[in-house]
Amino acid sequence: MDDSHISADLDRVLFTAEELDARLAEIAAEIDAEYRDKDVLLVGVLTGAVMVMADLSRALTTHCSMDWMAISSYGSGTQSSGVVRILKDLNTDISGRHVLVVEDIIDTGLTLSYLVSNLKSREPASLEIMTMFRKPEAAENAVDVKWVGFDIPNEFVVGYGLDYGGRYRNLRCLGSLAPHVYS
Repeated sequence: MDDSHISADLDRVLFTAEELDARLAEIAAEIDAEYRDKDVLLVGVLTGAVMVMADLSRALTTHCSMDWMAISSYGSGTQSSGVVRILKDLNTDISGRHVLVVEDIIDTGLTLSYLVSNLKSREPASLEIMTMFRKPEAAENAVDVKWVGFDIPNEFVVGYGLDYGGRYRNLRCLGSLAPHVYS
């Protein structure tokens, strides 16, 4: 779906599909250099990171394995609930593995901070984070993120895997959701 199908629901498009693809290709090249000759496990954070994980893995020239976790700190609204829960854990033992967590967005950092602590306790050889979007103004928990696609304003955004009420994930761009949709 492109933004022309839902233009009344968006205040503006922040990044087009082409801009997202170009930035992801740059990040993939950096990740390839970092993990050359290493067996890397990509850990996608469901459900938002599906698009990022798929596109990133296809852009890599390095062999990689994949696994998924589902972690939640959101209800059905637009604000974090403050409570983090593991909804689906990894199927893979990560001890001694090079792990790259792939996130869609980091806002407060609460969910990712919890996830990093949880994964470090499993003793991976290395643990790095890649996120497509980050909201620096919303940060409450400091998290060391190695690769960031784009820093974005502290607005409610949808598209490229990000949703509101289960909608808009398949939007190819990233857009700022119009307040009339969620107010």
